[in-house]
Amino acid sequence: MKSLFLSAALPVLILAAGPALAESAPVDPAAASATNPPPHFPRDLSPEGVKAADDHLALEEVDGAEARAFVAASNEKALSALTGDRRYEPFRQQAEAILTATDRIPGVSFLGEGLGNFWQDAANPKGVWRRTTLDSYRSNQPQWETLLDIDALAKAEGRDWVFKGANCLAPDETRCLINLSDGGKDAVTVREFDLTTKTFVDGGFVIPEGKHRLTWLDRDTLLIATDFGPGTMTESGYPFIVKSLKRGHPLAHAAEVYRGQQSDGGYGVSPMVFRDKAGAVEAVLFSRPLDTFRSEIWQMVEGKPVKLNLPERVSVEGVISGRLVFSNEQDWSFQGADFRAGSLLAFCLPCLYPQAPGEIVITNAAPVIFAPSARQSVSGVSVMDDHVVVAINDNVVGRLAVFENKGEWGWPRSDIAVPPNSAVGLGDSSKAKGGVFVSTQGFLTPPTLSLADVSTAALTELKSAPAKFDASTHVVEQFEATSTDGTKIPYFVTRPKTLAMDGTGPTILFGYGGFQASFPPAYKPEMGKLWLENGGVFVQANIRGGGEFGPGWHQAALRENRQRAFDDFAAVARDLEQRKITGPRHLGIYGRSNGGVLTSVSITQHPELFNAAVIESPLIDMLRYQDLPAGASWIGEYGDPRIPGDAEFIARYSAYQQLRPEVKYPRVYITTNTRDDRVHPGHARKFAARLGDQGHDHLYYEDTAGGHSNDADPVANARRWARHYVYLAQQLMD
Repeated sequence: MKSLFLSAALPVLILAAGPALAESAPVDPAAASATNPPPHFPRDLSPEGVKAADDHLALEEVDGAEARAFVAASNEKALSALTGDRRYEPFRQQAEAILTATDRIPGVSFLGEGLGNFWQDAANPKGVWRRTTLDSYRSNQPQWETLLDIDALAKAEGRDWVFKGANCLAPDETRCLINLSDGGKDAVTVREFDLTTKTFVDGGFVIPEGKHRLTWLDRDTLLIATDFGPGTMTESGYPFIVKSLKRGHPLAHAAEVYRGQQSDGGYGVSPMVFRDKAGAVEAVLFSRPLDTFRSEIWQMVEGKPVKLNLPERVSVEGVISGRLVFSNEQDWSFQGADFRAGSLLAFCLPCLYPQAPGEIVITNAAPVIFAPSARQSVSGVSVMDDHVVVAINDNVVGRLAVFENKGEWGWPRSDIAVPPNSAVGLGDSSKAKGGVFVSTQGFLTPPTLSLADVSTAALTELKSAPAKFDASTHVVEQFEATSTDGTKIPYFVTRPKTLAMDGTGPTILFGYGGFQASFPPAYKPEMGKLWLENGGVFVQANIRGGGEFGPGWHQAALRENRQRAFDDFAAVARDLEQRKITGPRHLGIYGRSNGGVLTSVSITQHPELFNAAVIESPLIDMLRYQDLPAGASWIGEYGDPRIPGDAEFIARYSAYQQLRPEVKYPRVYITTNTRDDRVHPGHARKFAARLGDQGHDHLYYEDTAGGHSNDADPVANARRWARHYVYLAQQLMD
């Protein structure tokens, strides 16, 4: 099976004229709420009490009349302030030139005997799915064959189609499942496509719109988890039943092969089919999420699902010679041995079956592929035919290694040289061809795409992207801040070489701090062109909640410990001030999605530290997030507000409830998307409305298409980045 799934790149960042930051004493939300609660703080924290205290519930209706009127009025104000700025049009043009440039590296995946690519530019804003040969791809002017033109398809069918990837059946990879989203939503329609005829298959597989989990079992059979009707979806809106669907049969006739429970959390049960280099099935597994991070892994054995003895926090990476390759995301003891969290392991599948008392499957094959040190983590894994390729974060800098499967002789390691101080990412891999695509990049270094040969541990450069901004004026440094509890928090600073260390550097501080997502150095061309070239500073904080140092770094900021992520972020802001890189008047913050929790809380807890905040596609109302689709899937990360103890610690930071009319906040910019079906637009709308109710100056803009990933249209995306950077320039440079 070959899959190409598309997602937006993690955000880069942003610019525009606003009032100077008013001085304000820091607010301790817990103490303040106890003695002088904010005006909309719930009288009780039960779901009913929280709802009763919410005067903007109508804004949760995505297409409600009140919501539409609010969005229209807010958009008019925001566009006047941002697109009316003299910098907007130059920024928009520069961003569009970058996002639609034809000299970008075409990202590729193995596709049959060639390579596949999805490409968007000014002439094809919705994009074309195309292919070429490896030899042609190596050339300066590859010859591309169009497989599917999404612009033409959307026009012909009168739909706002957005390509969300293809899943092609090995070994020939001529039959593919095409994922099409209406307007950029996570929910997709799936249609079978024939690469030999370059047409959709007449009478082929067609799955109606939904948040499906599906894969090929064989040419005439799919394993699919989806909405099978009433009672087949979890509270989060994800499937918990897997069925086998035969060609020519309606979805209603699919046969059940695995079932979780309706109370399951996370993102829905997923079928996984692992194949050898010839395309033969090696194992069929099911991942049943118990919550956001805990799961059960089951294997189909002789037609019946068998639960594997694995830790609940686990990441399955693949199968090699009958051995399951996985990372244990928690300390784990098995068969008398202890394995530290974050290790990469390999066990024979029968070794993991339930055994009768006193019985054990004996194997002398070495189980540990790689055990990271305290400042390392596994950031990517490609399981090949007889090797495992691992991308490693080492103090947030990328390394690359190949481990050979030697059975009882262990996993000898060969390091592959990569550029220093760069991020290393693994792309698509092919067991049959023994290769894996590898990308490297840095804050000031454009991406390079190479092909690694696992048998020789050799890296061959294929493409190198041209520079999109003048990097000669800036330098990258890595520092550490000390958080409230003494933990050292690393962060990167990209600043002008000639920056006057007087606290006036206009600075964007980016953070995320959740879901074990790591943020190593990355080339951000829009940021470089629109921000760095204008004398700006960019800071990336690797706060707890992320995965930079493995699962422990993430789990340190879960649930009741969430405040640590906010404290880490504030500590970086103070450290920047102490180093005189910037100061509160010139420091702005950016975060999206889970980063919206971070930025909204940072503004409400520490308005004295910042003069700008871009809060994009955010979670903000953390006392009702579980009721806004698909919020309940994240309970493992934040806790469950319906449980009194959880509601108590969430209420201490939830920015929507913590807003106060007497506190002087900077003018913030909140933005989201009407068709975001991952993080509900109600979060952003309600926060903006309450800011307005309390008399706080702010900007709110809501786009109408693009979804959570903002990957529907590069031309529209250019407008988005231009608005961001105009705002930040107004607040931090003017």
